[in-house]
Amino acid sequence: MLKQQAERSTTALLSPKLELTSSRLHKLSSGLNRTNIMTRHSLFILASTLSTATTSTIFTTAFTNLPPTARSINFSKLTTRNMIFGKKQFPAPCVMGDESIMAPKKHGTSETPVQKNLRWNCDYDTADRICNFNRHYAEHAGYWTSTTFVEDAKKEFAEKGEITFYDSNSGKPLFVAPKGRDLDSFLKESQSHGWPSFRDEEVVWENVRCLGDGESVSIDGTHLGHNLPDNKGNRYCINLVSVAGRPQE
Repeated sequence: MLKQQAERSTTALLSPKLELTSSRLHKLSSGLNRTNIMTRHSLFILASTLSTATTSTIFTTAFTNLPPTARSINFSKLTTRNMIFGKKQFPAPCVMGDESIMAPKKHGTSETPVQKNLRWNCDYDTADRICNFNRHYAEHAGYWTSTTFVEDAKKEFAEKGEITFYDSNSGKPLFVAPKGRDLDSFLKESQSHGWPSFRDEEVVWENVRCLGDGESVSIDGTHLGHNLPDNKGNRYCINLVSVAGRPQE
């Protein structure tokens, strides 16, 4: 009898502690499961990085499918990955360039600051920083929709049947769009990816180069954005502030 009472008393004393321990173990297990998932995700990315061009495409596709905010955060990470694990040779008509284009000049990587009167009400300071003192970062995803670009682009397209995008530093033409598609398709693709997105036929290759890590630049040293190919081919995700210049007079 005394033994049974002692066992019941011991159980009563230990039960709350056992429940608390069980709860902690459950939380710990959940945390470990999340860690395992994150680890597997990291290993997937690493495997894509270290593998061949086929899995490199998988990596790029995974990046493309991220929501705009996540793409903005990871934009520089993709570039860093390319820099570490080797340069690429993008297929024609893409024109490749070398690092000498982005060598230091009078104003960052360019000879001059960006134009004061940029189109579409683009912010001067943001443009000058991204164009001339930056190699890997971008305006935030969707920035282009916060400007007057969409409204003005529709007017220009209605008048001319195309929109010309000029270097924010030099005023040289860099892109002419849309080509091979209508304006709605161009805007929808740009909206989907978070930045104005151009295809090979829309690039003025006389004035644009693509570096081995995917960075897209003007021949005068303006940072434009990056080439992030998808299953349709080369796709140039470009900062609006980099192509908001006015034409040379």
